[in-house]
Amino acid sequence: MKLDNKVAIVTGAASGLGLATCNALSAAGARVVGFDLDQAKLDAALGEGVLGIAVDVSSETSVEAAVETVVKRFGAVHVAVNCAGILGPCKTISKGQLFPSELWNRVLGVNLTGTFNVIRHAALAMTANEPEETGERGVIINTASGAAREGQMGQAAYSASKAGVIGMTLPIARDLAEHGIRVVSLAPGLFESGMSAGMPAKVSEGIVNSLLFPRRMGKPEEFAALVQHVVENAYLNALTLDIQCGVR
Repeated sequence: MKLDNKVAIVTGAASGLGLATCNALSAAGARVVGFDLDQAKLDAALGEGVLGIAVDVSSETSVEAAVETVVKRFGAVHVAVNCAGILGPCKTISKGQLFPSELWNRVLGVNLTGTFNVIRHAALAMTANEPEETGERGVIINTASGAAREGQMGQAAYSASKAGVIGMTLPIARDLAEHGIRVVSLAPGLFESGMSAGMPAKVSEGIVNSLLFPRRMGKPEEFAALVQHVVENAYLNALTLDIQCGVR
């Protein structure tokens, strides 16, 4: 799908991978709408020509209203990129205390249910699009994680949520194929972001030292470049692409 003049929604847009994705898609000619919790942070971060809407992706009502706003303003949704996510680090048992069920539910609510909320409402809007010559109506890209397969200590909820994103990618792609909508997930390793900045130095250094080449954190712009490629490459569908530099 060519991005020029297409309408793209990006969640987690106020920082990190989401912000870099907004910038890349906008530079490619798309009309971009960024979703995030804090309107002030969105307004401060997003570039000229990118609309920011305060959205809680874990709330279906919030997502539904935001997608409706996008359609009313721009007439369509062609691309949806799910970058919103939280880490929620906590051991299953720590100092005699159990992993709080409230934290578990919050992590899965944002990372998994939030992703599905955006998928559903964006996909419904995409079904109304006039198909391109190839029959394509839309592209949905989700952010999984290398932690879905090999999570670190304290990542039970995070790993479970990202494994869920990977697990639902194929069945949703099968569900939406008849509508000309592709679904792809990206599984990043350790990237420069607010999330990685909150990790203990020993943990992040250990991950970087396990990389192949280049032995450094990924740059958000590198993630965004892959997002753009997925949108533009019509033969990518129903899979999860690793962007991890060989981390194990």
